[in-house]
Amino acid sequence: MLDIRFVRANPDTVRSDLQKRNDPKKLAWVDEVLSKDARSRELKVQTDELRRRRNVISREINEARKAGKDTTSLLAEAASLPQKIKDNDAEQEEIASTVRAYLMRLPNILDESVPQGKDDNENVELKRVGTPRTFDFELKNHGQLAAENGWADFERATKCSGAGFYFLKGSLALLDLALQRFAIDLLAKKGFTPVIPPFMINRSSYEGVTDLDDFEKVMYKIDGDDAYLIATSEHPIGAMYQDEIFEEKDLPLRLAGISPCFRREIGSHGLDTKGLFRVHQFSKVEQFVFCTPEDSWKIHEELLANAEEIFMALGLPYHVVNICTGDIGTVAAKKYDIEVWMPRENAYKEVVSCSNCTAYQAVRLNIKVRAKDDFESKRYIHTLNSTAIATSRAMRAILENFQEKDGTVVIPPVLRQYMNDRELL
Repeated sequence: MLDIRFVRANPDTVRSDLQKRNDPKKLAWVDEVLSKDARSRELKVQTDELRRRRNVISREINEARKAGKDTTSLLAEAASLPQKIKDNDAEQEEIASTVRAYLMRLPNILDESVPQGKDDNENVELKRVGTPRTFDFELKNHGQLAAENGWADFERATKCSGAGFYFLKGSLALLDLALQRFAIDLLAKKGFTPVIPPFMINRSSYEGVTDLDDFEKVMYKIDGDDAYLIATSEHPIGAMYQDEIFEEKDLPLRLAGISPCFRREIGSHGLDTKGLFRVHQFSKVEQFVFCTPEDSWKIHEELLANAEEIFMALGLPYHVVNICTGDIGTVAAKKYDIEVWMPRENAYKEVVSCSNCTAYQAVRLNIKVRAKDDFESKRYIHTLNSTAIATSRAMRAILENFQEKDGTVVIPPVLRQYMNDRELL
């Protein structure tokens, strides 16, 4: 969320950002936050004075009694002070709760390089890599191909778990693991520490890392417990250091999250609905970095480069897009997507999301860094995240782009060492 001190000092910046996002409803929230914040500070001054007066009045009563003076008014004042302090504290607590609720829902401040646009149709393509293959035969539906070869079972998964789930079997199960291991090995060489996080976290931790609207449309709640299945390893990794202070010498901290991901929404009906692209559960390797504010924009480009290296090595045609103001969401200050060519749809589809969240998550989670030359000086860190590989989407791309006329699929050479040196699925 935004630091109240930033909103207080830069209200026009916040308003301008909301206008860029075409989010007029939240414009009124800025004035409400500032008004309540001003009232809260006024109450604090009053309460501090009341507490000071409470400490002084006992002495005044004793002095008046010694001097033989009437203490009726002083006693009445002393009796009224605790209730006034209590009332002020209660009002301040209510205001703080309201202000935090608004701040939790105001979006991050966008970087100036984020393009203006209403929706994903106005995202800006930055570059294309690779040439889509031309096929002289009709491609099979990737789900059909997987089922026919015994690599996946969608029917039985639907029977026991519902739509949007699947069993991976044999070669495709090995391909899923190969993709994960390839990404992990690549990131490890770049200084990332592999992390397998808890697959459930509590609500307060979740509120620190994601858009609150996601609780209704994305997250799976564990009935009867304060626990949610994770939608990505970014979320528990981001919350791992809540209420802690880093030393500058320990940053940047590069982590590679390895986990299944659980999501309620699976997309609309359309081409290849029985398949691997939009599903309730999939495996993912995620890049996550804690760093100083000075390093975050450089690291954002590094994370994108790492993800590009993975898809370039797989030999999959892709392009990179800069996500526009109307499509970027609440948490990121800037986001790139990598979209891979899907020949059956004759279109690029998202496989990587790469975000610089600046201090937005750190403010919510109260994660700071101590200045190396000033022990008392602390500031909020920056957090960044990027997909390295979401295996279900990558597998669909491989099944389509490397499919042969006889129904076999060529395994990308970089994965063969993880699949017993096999060349074909």
